[in-house]
Amino acid sequence: MRLLWDFDGTIMDTYPAYTTILYTILQGQYPKDEIYKQLKISQSHAISHFKLTKQQAEEMKQQSRLLTSGDYRPFDGIETILKKVEVNVIMTHMERASVERILQQTNLSQYFKEIVAGDDGFPRKPNAASYAYLHEKYQLDYAIGDRELDLIPAKEIGLGTIMFQGNSPVADYTLDDYRKFEHLVL
Repeated sequence: MRLLWDFDGTIMDTYPAYTTILYTILQGQYPKDEIYKQLKISQSHAISHFKLTKQQAEEMKQQSRLLTSGDYRPFDGIETILKKVEVNVIMTHMERASVERILQQTNLSQYFKEIVAGDDGFPRKPNAASYAYLHEKYQLDYAIGDRELDLIPAKEIGLGTIMFQGNSPVADYTLDDYRKFEHLVL
């Protein structure tokens, strides 16, 4: 099996850290569960939803870049899957240096053939250009992500889709726990 992975919220459980950052920037005006819900749609959506100023949005991005391995963790069972899959690639909006640093800190970098990051020049999801590039190079089978935004470009280029910890009509499969992954598609 050959998989295209989203990063935030799919490989790494980073949303709790992002929620805390935004909660602090918003000075506790909104409950953390509401902030989390908006961030799961997208960071740009949350910025718009909470009407962040340019300065606040930039502060959020700067603080996100400073996250360390103590601020996030890989999802349970992810390494077992990465070991079993023939090819793993990542497409993320996060900056390359941050993704590579996080993968190194969590000892997961060895499992990925390639990363297409937010600063690599491809259009942002749901544009399918980065997915098409990775699919052409690695003949992928599925894309897995935690948001519909991650699955739309996969469907567009003919990949199977797996929604992690969510529901979407775009998903061929839905998965809440990686420890159940083998029973799903492997």
